[in-house]
Amino acid sequence: MSGVETLTITPEDADTRLDRWFRKHYPALGHGRLEKLLRTGQVRVDGKRVKANHRLEAGQAVRVPPLGDLDSAPPPKTAPRPKADAKLEAMLRDAVLYKDDEVLAINKPAGLAVQGGTGMTTHIDALLDALTFDAKERPRLVHRLDKDTSGVLLLARTAAAARWLTAAFRAKDAEKLYWAITAGIPKPREGRIDLPIAKLPGKRGEKMDIDEEEGKRSITDFTVVEAVGKQAAFVAMRPVTGRTHQLRVHMQAIGTPIQGDGKYGGQAALLAGDGLSRKLHLHARQITLKRPNGKILTVTAPLPPHMAQSWAFFGFSEPKGSPFEPLA
Repeated sequence: MSGVETLTITPEDADTRLDRWFRKHYPALGHGRLEKLLRTGQVRVDGKRVKANHRLEAGQAVRVPPLGDLDSAPPPKTAPRPKADAKLEAMLRDAVLYKDDEVLAINKPAGLAVQGGTGMTTHIDALLDALTFDAKERPRLVHRLDKDTSGVLLLARTAAAARWLTAAFRAKDAEKLYWAITAGIPKPREGRIDLPIAKLPGKRGEKMDIDEEEGKRSITDFTVVEAVGKQAAFVAMRPVTGRTHQLRVHMQAIGTPIQGDGKYGGQAALLAGDGLSRKLHLHARQITLKRPNGKILTVTAPLPPHMAQSWAFFGFSEPKGSPFEPLA
């Protein structure tokens, strides 16, 4: 590495100690040398001197100085940024739901990943420059949505906002409301799913499953808002925990997979009908959280086109607010 790099901490690396982050991304950098770089201020986080045990937060910027003889070390795993795509950038700007000096919220389109992966160059993280507007720096990711899930995605416009937003999500102080269409009607029509989830071993791609022995506790509140015979239901869901693919796995576990979720529901998740899309029908409808000043921020996202079409197909309504009582 021949020059100074500034790397943004991803949600996956949040709550990691700085020295462990360096060990992961720069395995050839010895601890003694890292300590010297920290003492001399050559390594900084958000422009400030920190110690090796500093815990990183999503959205923070880590200054990495030239490391000379470590040029051959594997670089940090950051997704490549594509060339500017005017259409995608315009689409993201049109998707803005809310903006103030600290927070930006967009209605994430279904099918667009939040972060990159192997061979993936088109994702929101690579396009954040388009959402800088009047700020001094590009906004920062503080949480994620699955690629095929649409809806409210919050971004921090400052380092300070990234810290309190990350803390809110980590402490489960951000209440999320999701809308979905399920294949079949959940029984009972409302309740709480409390089933542990773990990643399946040896599978291509990320896939989760219920695992009573190795899984992490996962909790989802749900209620049927409207139903069409025995065929389909409009279900509102509130994730109390935030496991990967939690809502999709839980809905499949009770026998009513989310429409379009072939990954977990197979053919049973593909209801047929003219005008009924086979895309995933899972939408992050609303996020509510308390700001440091005590004020409540609520952001609501309209349905994406394919779900709006399915809502019209079944004649479902679009109620305001949340059907759930606030969590204690």
